[in-house]
Amino acid sequence: MCRSIKPLRLPDRPATEQEIQEAALQYVRKVSGYRKPSKVNEGTFQEAVNEIAEATRKMLEVLADKQNKEKVSHV
Repeated sequence: MCRSIKPLRLPDRPATEQEIQEAALQYVRKVSGYRKPSKVNEGTFQEAVNEIAEATRKMLEVLADKQNKEKVSHV
């Protein structure tokens, strides 16, 4: 695993949009092996970043909702 990837699910605050985008970009770079894609691959590269960012947003929302429900049920 890449050591420079940081957790985005933080106990004190939600991840920012910039943090989610940066994590998605880092993931796509790692998986593709490209730091910067060629012009011909640029669209596919950016589409992958956008899809991963969206999946990350959804996951963090669900995790946050479950965490909030657990807190409420313990009260």
